[in-house]
Amino acid sequence: MKIAGLKQLNASLKEAASGGFSQQASRWLEECGQDFLEIVKSELISTQTVDTEKLLSSFEKGAEDNFWIVQSGGLSLEVGTLLDYASFLNDGHWTSKENVRWVPGRFQGSQFMYDPAASTGMALKRKWIPGTSYWDHALLLYEQLFENTLESKLRQWLKKL
Repeated sequence: MKIAGLKQLNASLKEAASGGFSQQASRWLEECGQDFLEIVKSELISTQTVDTEKLLSSFEKGAEDNFWIVQSGGLSLEVGTLLDYASFLNDGHWTSKENVRWVPGRFQGSQFMYDPAASTGMALKRKWIPGTSYWDHALLLYEQLFENTLESKLRQWLKKL
């Protein structure tokens, strides 16, 4: 009995077992991480969450406040940001811990000028600022994309065997 392609399959399986597959999977996983960060940045912009570039740029691999960890031979990837306020913008937050907070300063026309030495000022009431759910939206979008790309990538790898 003869099986066509058995030698090629055997060689492909040996290559996969010697780390070839692991390297390809690791590269693909890093591409997935990059894709996810791009979706997060897109959501930050579309939800108008960002008013400075600091949070936006923290969602780039290698950026100062970026969180990017690859483990277990490249088959586990964690991505995100190290900026504390990122979760507040996603989930929402209270403006202060106290019900009322006194801010010293004075008004110049309709504009308030902070002045720590002023005997005048204004009282700020505690207020809930709703989050934009930019991370949650990006995760939902990416889960759909990941499912399709994983299926496609697995087919591509199987064709090479």
